Amino acid sequence: MFDGLKDKLSGFREDVEENAEVEEPAEQGEPDGTESAAVAPSEADQSAESEAAAEKPEPTGGDANADGDEPSTFQRAKAFATGRIIIEEEDLEEPLWDLEMALLESDVEMSVAERILDSVRETMLGESRKQVRTTGELVESALHDALLDVIAVGQFDFEQRISEADKPVTIVFTGVNGVGKTTSIAKLSEWLADRGYSSVMANGDTYRAGANEQIAEHADRLDRELISHDQGGDPAAVIYDGVEYAEANDIDVVLGDTAGRLHTSDDLMAQLEKIDRVVDPDMTLFVDEAVAGQDAVNRAKEFNDAAEIDGAILTKADADSSGGAAISVAYVTGKPILFLGTGQGYDDITLFDPEELVESLLGGD
Repeated sequence: MFDGLKDKLSGFREDVEENAEVEEPAEQGEPDGTESAAVAPSEADQSAESEAAAEKPEPTGGDANADGDEPSTFQRAKAFATGRIIIEEEDLEEPLWDLEMALLESDVEMSVAERILDSVRETMLGESRKQVRTTGELVESALHDALLDVIAVGQFDFEQRISEADKPVTIVFTGVNGVGKTTSIAKLSEWLADRGYSSVMANGDTYRAGANEQIAEHADRLDRELISHDQGGDPAAVIYDGVEYAEANDIDVVLGDTAGRLHTSDDLMAQLEKIDRVVDPDMTLFVDEAVAGQDAVNRAKEFNDAAEIDGAILTKADADSSGGAAISVAYVTGKPILFLGTGQGYDDITLFDPEELVESLLGGD
């Protein structure tokens, strides 16, 4: 999952390591290194020398940088002598450009890419780091924090919210046609059942031919109750009936399907507004395909602007190499990704973990 983006992030790390390599100044020791080997200081001596060098004022002429805008040659030499490394603007210029192109090619939204670049630059530029912490580790730490900053926006504990809420909890699903809303409802019903929560499905997609049959097939396979009306009925009334059924039968969660729509479909958006008024759902979840990339990001923003969502589910994440939607949706909407669909089976749904995703992108298992 997201293998293409993993490779591009790895390339950025390698580029910075190559560009930021610090060469030992000639005057630091004998060419053959014998004098350095004979007088090699202990770790404690190195630490003391490092602290003393840090307190010593820098010369005001020659290579020293009076304005302090960029590390001078003197600073670089001192950094090496005291076991530290300095990252300069020139070290990052080309790798950051390549990283920006890589992010955009991976369908990461422009403002999200800019946020990541700014964060990496702020973390690394002009920083003096102990050489015992490699440049690669420094790059990985900067990328980790920058990615987590955008991916984890708005994140909350979904199961805890279900556990603590008054029952029944009503969740409405929305999005465009054909992205897997109905299948995601079935998967979430099974996910809830595995954790001890009962659920009922309510088919608020009353306009699409065959919608009742599609969700009824899932309900039969999972042995769940389905509330539905005839085609052309009022979606708000269907989901309201689902809530009443749940209240009468001590069901924990109502999962309400809705018709696929574009944010520009005024009549369908009006239906969502009516559902909000009549049912007052606890959560509205936006569903789209991870493989849709930038289109999914744009639609998430548009749906959130038109009818506020509480979170998102990205389907087909297992087939997505770019990862742009997974990185961008939360930052663009301010609302978290809650689940990833990862296959065709009812168990193929994964609670979204931003930290786990970042570690995976940076080379973890």
